[in-house]
Amino acid sequence: MRLLPTSWDRTIPALVMAGITAVWCFLVTDKNPARATEPTGASLQEQSDGLMKNVEEMVAHGGMGDARAIVHHCGEATRYADALIKQLSAAGSRFADAVPPLREVIRHCTRVSDIGIHVDPGLLLNPAVKARAAARESMKSLGLTKQNKS
Repeated sequence: MRLLPTSWDRTIPALVMAGITAVWCFLVTDKNPARATEPTGASLQEQSDGLMKNVEEMVAHGGMGDARAIVHHCGEATRYADALIKQLSAAGSRFADAVPPLREVIRHCTRVSDIGIHVDPGLLLNPAVKARAAARESMKSLGLTKQNKS
């Protein structure tokens, strides 16, 4: 007679734990496609801030004549632009206007990298300025531009 209550006492907690685990897994692994493809405003803002910081510093170092810094910041700008393209491509057509200028950033920064650090920094400045203009255009189309308070 003792066998039935003992096995029953073990079965109920096991079923309760299995149910809790199933509910927890459902809540943690929310596979909602609309939510998964929509980039968050914070991540877009973080990526765009990194992109704009690097393109501005890239052009500033061009004015100072530091070719090595121009190439470095151009590489970082390419990395941020590539990350933004991946986020925006997953989001669908809503952000399609921002992708071509980001590809222009990558194209101009690739041109800077191809020219290299052993040339006059003035030669690097033209594609760097074009990359900055393309980055500004993409941020404008995303609506992430910061307004000057002057």
